[in-house]
Amino acid sequence: MDQLYDVIVVGAGYAGLSAAQRLQEAEKKVLVLEARDRVGGRVYTKSLASGSYVDLGAQWIGPGQDHMYALLKTYDLQHFPTYDQGKSLLCWDGKRKSYNGLIPPLPLPALLSLDRAIKSMNRLCRTIDPAAPWQHPRAKQWDSMTLQGWMDQTMMSQKAKQLFTIAAQAIYAVHPSEISFFFALYYARSGKDFDTLMNIRQGAQESRILGGADLPAKKIAEALGHQLRLSHAVRKVTQDMEGVVVKGDGFQYKTRKLIFAVPPVLLQQIQCNPALPSSKWQLFQRMPMGAVWKCYAIYSTPFWRDAGLNGLVASNNGHTRLVFDNSPADGSKGILMGFVLADEARAFSLLSEAERKASILSSLVNYFGPEAAATEAYTDHGWQEEEWSRGCYAAMMGPHTLSSMGMHLRTPVGHLHFAGTETAEEWNGYMEGAIRSGYREAHLVLEMI
Repeated sequence: MDQLYDVIVVGAGYAGLSAAQRLQEAEKKVLVLEARDRVGGRVYTKSLASGSYVDLGAQWIGPGQDHMYALLKTYDLQHFPTYDQGKSLLCWDGKRKSYNGLIPPLPLPALLSLDRAIKSMNRLCRTIDPAAPWQHPRAKQWDSMTLQGWMDQTMMSQKAKQLFTIAAQAIYAVHPSEISFFFALYYARSGKDFDTLMNIRQGAQESRILGGADLPAKKIAEALGHQLRLSHAVRKVTQDMEGVVVKGDGFQYKTRKLIFAVPPVLLQQIQCNPALPSSKWQLFQRMPMGAVWKCYAIYSTPFWRDAGLNGLVASNNGHTRLVFDNSPADGSKGILMGFVLADEARAFSLLSEAERKASILSSLVNYFGPEAAATEAYTDHGWQEEEWSRGCYAAMMGPHTLSSMGMHLRTPVGHLHFAGTETAEEWNGYMEGAIRSGYREAHLVLEMI
C-alpha cells in the first residue's frame, strides 16, 4: 500500500468501466478492481467453435439509449437490427398459430383485456418521476400490492393474464407475484414505458452489437490498461476522515474515494467498517436478483426464415416460453435463443446439462418442427449460478420497498459512492442504465476531489 489513488472502482461491468473512463479522462489516478477474470459483468459474449458468437448476458439496445450508441461510435463499432421479418408464433395448449405484429391472435375478450392492461401500465407509469418515484401521490398505495395483485384486479381474462405474465417475466425476470406493482411501473418508466420494453422495432430489443455486446467494455478496458486489475475480489473496505482502505485476498490499496459498481446483493458480501447505515442494508436485503437462463441452439442455417417465420415464439408450456432469432447479422448461421425465466429458471437450475438441452430442443421442435433437433451446437448460461452476479437481469423490489427506502439507494456514505444499473434513473436494469450510473457517480466524485 505504497500509493494513494484518487478513486477506486469496484466492479468492471459497464457501470464501473464508464465511471473509470470519465475519471481517466479527467486525469485522475483511478484503479478498477474486478472479481472475475474478465470485464463486462452481466454482459458476456461467448465465442463458438464455428467462428460465430452468442451473448450470454445483456445484448439489445434501442432508441433512447444514447450513451450506448455514443460508446459504439467512439470505438467505431457497428450495430444491426434484430431480425423480425415474417410471422411470429403463438404455441398455446399444444396448438400452434402464426401471426403478424406484436399482439398474438386471441379471442376478442382476451384481446381487449390484454390491450387494456398494457395501455393502463403505459398510462400509469408515465405519471412517475424516475428521479424521485417515492414522491408520487399514490406511491404507498401502489407499493402495497404486487404486479400479480394488480393483474388479478384488472384483468378478467385468464388467457390475457397468462400472456401478460410471459411479457412481464421477459421484462423483469421474476414472476409478477414477486414484484411490487409500483416498482414495476417505475422500472417501465425508466425505459419510457411498458410498450418500449416489450417491442423490437422502436423498442428495447431493436438492435444488437456486431461482434458481441461486451466489445465496448473490452475497448474501455484496453484504454485503462494497468489501471484495471482482474481476479481482485474486494472483501473489506475501511473508511475514515482521510479516505478508504480496500482489502482483498493478497492486496490492499488506499484511495480518497471509492465507487461500488456491483449489484446490491454483492454489497452484502463486502465488510464495511464502519458498517453502512441500516437504511442501506435494509434496502439491499430487499433487492433480490431476477432469475434467468439464456439457452442457444445453433444451426447451419436459419431454416425457420424459409418458412416465413421470424423466430419469435410465445408459449405457455415448457421451460422456455419466449424465443428469439439470434442469428448473426449475415445469416451465416441459424441461432435460436430461448429465455428460461423466474420459476422456470429456478426449476431449470436443478437439471443436468443433458436434461437442460433435451428440454430446450423438445420445445424448439414443438415450435419449429423436426429440423430444430438437428443442432450444430447447444450452450446455455444461468446467471443465478454465477458467484459474482447471483442473478439477472437486475435487482428487483417487492412491496413496500421503493416507496419507503428507495431514496437511500444512490446516497453516498462518507467516501463511498454507489453506481450500477440498479441505481439508474433512466434505463434501470439495462446496459444504458449502467453507463449512466457510472457517469453520474464519476461526475459527483470529481466535484469532491
